[in-house]
Amino acid sequence: MEIEVSAEAKDKRLNRGVAITVVVLSVAMGLGNIKDGNIVQAMEQAQARSVDRWNEYQATRVKARVIEVAAVGGTAPVTPFAADLARYRAETPQLKAQAQEYEAQYDALNIHDDQFDASEAALSTAISVAAVAALVEAPWVLAAAWVFGAFGLFLSLCGFADWGFHPDVLSTLLG
Repeated sequence: MEIEVSAEAKDKRLNRGVAITVVVLSVAMGLGNIKDGNIVQAMEQAQARSVDRWNEYQATRVKARVIEVAAVGGTAPVTPFAADLARYRAETPQLKAQAQEYEAQYDALNIHDDQFDASEAALSTAISVAAVAALVEAPWVLAAAWVFGAFGLFLSLCGFADWGFHPDVLSTLLG
């Protein structure tokens, strides 16, 4: 009789551990998913702005080049367009710098997007492994889930805290 009671108590402890693990990791994954969605929106904005600035940069360079070619070819008097040419030459470096800033912003956000993506993968794996731990009634399997969960929580923390840790191996493997 004592064996059944202690085995039942052991099962309850394991099941409670699995339940708590699943709840904690699910909440963390949900919060990370919300933050990741916001990061992806910011990445899309940065990319759109970068493309816009590069297009404006190219258009400005083309306009300046047309005036220069017209001046060299003598097909049009340059004097009326001198102010435009000076403005285009002044705008070009600024537009290029702005486009590069948006690209840098995109790259910085992409690091955090990768963190949250890898976190979601690790947390999903941890939840699945925890479920298996309940089925096979093996505490060591739950411990394996905690290892995956700890890594996933660490990656989420990196994303929320703007830490530069980047899961290069995972990003390369899955990217």
